Amino acid sequence: MTQEIVLDIVREGLFTVLLVALPPLTIGLTAGLIMSIFQTITSIQEPTLAFVPKILAVFLAMVVFGPFMLTLLVEYFTGLTSNFLYFIHPVR
Repeated sequence: MTQEIVLDIVREGLFTVLLVALPPLTIGLTAGLIMSIFQTITSIQEPTLAFVPKILAVFLAMVVFGPFMLTLLVEYFTGLTSNFLYFIHPVR
């Protein structure tokens, strides 16, 4: 296995992880920002108040974007396993 192959696998893996993590993180960040603005406007300084909406938002994002995320992971894993012999002994 050459360095180029390893770097390609790692690069594709990191890109896949970023694409899979992006929807829940973005929605959780947005929910946290909205709750922070709400707490600032109403002068409610309860730290647990923002926790439940963020959890619900991330859970909803996982439900909505779950098929997309699972498809990306399955495609990456299928690509790795289908090219397994090439990774062990590349054709030159």
